[in-house]
Amino acid sequence: MTNRIVVCLMLLAFFLPAAHAQVTGDSEPEIQVQDVPRDQAIEQRLTAVMAAIDGLEDIGVTVQAGVVTLAGEVSSARSARELIAIAQRVEGVVFVQNRLVENVNVPARLQPARQKIQELSATVIRGLPLMLIALGLVVVFALLGRWASHRAGWLQHLGFSELATHLGKRVIRLIITTVGILLALEILDATALVGALLGVAGIVGIAVGFAFRNIVENYLAGVLLSARNPFSIGDIVKMGEFTGSVVRLTSRDTVLMTAEGNHLRIPNSMIMTSPLTNFTRNPLRRFDFLVGVSVDFDPAIARRLGAATLREMDGVLSDPDPMGVIDALGDSTVQLRFFGWIDQRNSDFLKARSEAIRLVKAAFDEAGIEMPEPIYRIQMREQPSAPAQAPGAGKSSASYEPVDVAADDTIGKQVADELRISDEENLLKRG
Repeated sequence: MTNRIVVCLMLLAFFLPAAHAQVTGDSEPEIQVQDVPRDQAIEQRLTAVMAAIDGLEDIGVTVQAGVVTLAGEVSSARSARELIAIAQRVEGVVFVQNRLVENVNVPARLQPARQKIQELSATVIRGLPLMLIALGLVVVFALLGRWASHRAGWLQHLGFSELATHLGKRVIRLIITTVGILLALEILDATALVGALLGVAGIVGIAVGFAFRNIVENYLAGVLLSARNPFSIGDIVKMGEFTGSVVRLTSRDTVLMTAEGNHLRIPNSMIMTSPLTNFTRNPLRRFDFLVGVSVDFDPAIARRLGAATLREMDGVLSDPDPMGVIDALGDSTVQLRFFGWIDQRNSDFLKARSEAIRLVKAAFDEAGIEMPEPIYRIQMREQPSAPAQAPGAGKSSASYEPVDVAADDTIGKQVADELRISDEENLLKRG
């Protein structure tokens, strides 16, 4: 028993020191630091950096155990932040203490601005010759663009309208002037500015396009209208629901004079997208009207009589020949439609149509052709006796008394007066 106890004690004495050494060695390894910068080297390095920067020569630098202390006056808080950032980048610096004070002295605060102004002045003086050359180049190209725009009459020889020619002149002048500006910027080595200007111009162009979209549409429509020339001054036209005589075409709208003598302005873009009827471009114009006759009467006879009446009427052309057709068959009437042609240079459309209706009715009355009322209408009245025939009734020639159907130039005179007294632009010429 005693021998066993002795053996156990010997084993414990052998293994305990090794185990203790292993535990302590693994949990607390030795830290070795090599090539650690000295405080003096850090201080010398930062002092040299401060001396190399203008305005920081008086900044004090002290280093102790890797802790840098900066003291002195700086021009602004930004300068203080920059100094701290520089010190933190030096090898071996553990921490930076800020003892810097911002200088609020007015002359000291203005010193950087004065330096920048002096530097800018020196730069301008050095680059003055190039600036003068660039300015002269812009002026030369501007004058060249102006001269070229005044010599752009060849656009009219190519068939361009007055408005399109005017727009072309502006475009030519703008292109030449822009080339001069780009060359001047290239001389000044401001190519980055060119890209910035082009970007700004693109953004501004998009914004202006959205803001003035209607104005641009009307202007372009005016260019197309002046090029296509769908109407002339004095033409009677119908644009959508509006009818009138053309007074002028401007770069934004078209001015009509209505039958009531009012000025009507229609945007050019609306004219480009609306149906347009020109009643004056072709001097020949056809009128028509309906006449109802009794179902008991032969409509062929009434049709021939009405056409013959129109042939004898003043102002109605014989070629094309007037004619009548059976238009519809109703319960109590047969609808006849009569057509006649006039020359608008000699006859007025409304007057001629009105006179044609009157003469056809008179001819039907003389021929005893009844034009009945609708069957659902009842009239209760006593027919007066006819002691004597009224003047002009019956088959007298009063029914065919000539009526003035000459062309009415009332609106034409008003249009001429408007053109004479107004100095507004007009892209049209008299037709």
